[in-house]
Amino acid sequence: MGKAHLHQIHPVLPVQNVVEALSFYVNKLGFKIAFANDSKNPTYAGVRRDDIEIHLQWHDAKEWENSIDRPMLRIVTQNIELLFEEYTSKDVFHENTAIRETAWQTKEFAFYDLYKNGLTFYQELQ
Repeated sequence: MGKAHLHQIHPVLPVQNVVEALSFYVNKLGFKIAFANDSKNPTYAGVRRDDIEIHLQWHDAKEWENSIDRPMLRIVTQNIELLFEEYTSKDVFHENTAIRETAWQTKEFAFYDLYKNGLTFYQELQ
């Protein structure tokens, strides 16, 4: 009998407006739409770039009234400087966003999407 193997993860991020979130991920972050449950007013959709897929799920405005922690994704990448330059040219970052080397031997940068979901892109230091 074979052994179970974990192959991929597709995190689901909460958003207030799936269409706006799709626009951000496609136009600012270079993703492509993988699927949407409705072509005009989706409440659930997925975006893909290279080997990763992120799902976006609508949440009612009442859920945003309370301050709650949002997910923080850590996304492994290659050529982090090129990705940082790409996102800089698309005005994605807060003015203090920078690539930094960490004590845990990574080079990374982080920012929030439109709905305060955290995105950290990193690569291992060599």
